[in-house]
Amino acid sequence: MPDARYDAEAGHLLFGTIDTWVLWNLTQEQVHATDYTNASRTMLFNLHRQCWDDDMLRLWRIPALMLPEVHDNGADFGNIDASLFGVSAPILGIAGDQQAALIGQACIEPGMAKSTYGTGCFVLLNTGNLAVASRNRLLTTVAYRLDGQVTFALEGSIFNAGATMQWLRDRLKLLTDTTDSERIAAALADNGGVYLVPAFTGLGAPQWNPDARGTIVGLTRDSGAEHVVRAGLEAVAYQTRDLVQAMMADGGKVSRLRVDGGMTANNWLMQFLADIVDLPVDRPPATEATAWGAAYLAGMQAGIYPPLARVGEMWRREREFVPLMQGELRKSLLVGWEAALRKTMG
Repeated sequence: MPDARYDAEAGHLLFGTIDTWVLWNLTQEQVHATDYTNASRTMLFNLHRQCWDDDMLRLWRIPALMLPEVHDNGADFGNIDASLFGVSAPILGIAGDQQAALIGQACIEPGMAKSTYGTGCFVLLNTGNLAVASRNRLLTTVAYRLDGQVTFALEGSIFNAGATMQWLRDRLKLLTDTTDSERIAAALADNGGVYLVPAFTGLGAPQWNPDARGTIVGLTRDSGAEHVVRAGLEAVAYQTRDLVQAMMADGGKVSRLRVDGGMTANNWLMQFLADIVDLPVDRPPATEATAWGAAYLAGMQAGIYPPLARVGEMWRREREFVPLMQGELRKSLLVGWEAALRKTMG
């Protein structure tokens, strides 16, 4: 686009993450803004000074005029234009996907952690007012900012969780419905030495290997489709354990894990997760924590919900999964997983 540079420097071309674009349209091009959690993921934002970073903008030749205003997660973001839905309503909260889930899970104290299982898996650990510089290849991010006070988090992400089960269903035809995986895995005495490393698009944290590709290792003539299905579920737990271990190595004091997302309905997987991470796993009644967190921010700003410090009073646990696996078995399984990882990256 030959005129793009001129338009950008003249302030006629605007930049934003997806929330900025949605807000721009909801307000009929009246509000160009974002929040601190989304801004912190652009790599153009200074986490420590809490503003757009002049050095990064200079490096990438990005005019500051292009950038949206940055607001707290609970703030007045303008009003939905009445011409869209027949009524004007205030927009009072914006947050990134995983940060909203952290709020929805009431992980508001340092050391509290949540893990979301959707297409991928995302573990966030609240680190309070400390922006921890990870030594173990995790991301430092804004968890949320309210009333001008910022809270940080460490985040680890794996690319394929629910997507693995969809692949087993849609491409390998090993499942009719992904919910069948719970019954199939529970019917086996063990994994038969089969491991699936779902590196379909590379490996995320903490390996960060974009060139890795998915592998299934340990197959014998005794292996069946059911072993591969179970290996797909187990991989979710092993990868979560890798993220939790990295957080602990960075000084995090993780004592339990709150879980949400569609895969958490699988009781077998949740028990295996507790066994492998060797931590209690708490599942709330409503597993769509991201939606609840976003709603809570808006409701809090509107005065409907109490301040964030009291969000824990509203959080409920539907079920707790406690570790039951013997230490030697856990160690043996993890040795097999780590060997499978090495083969995948080799």
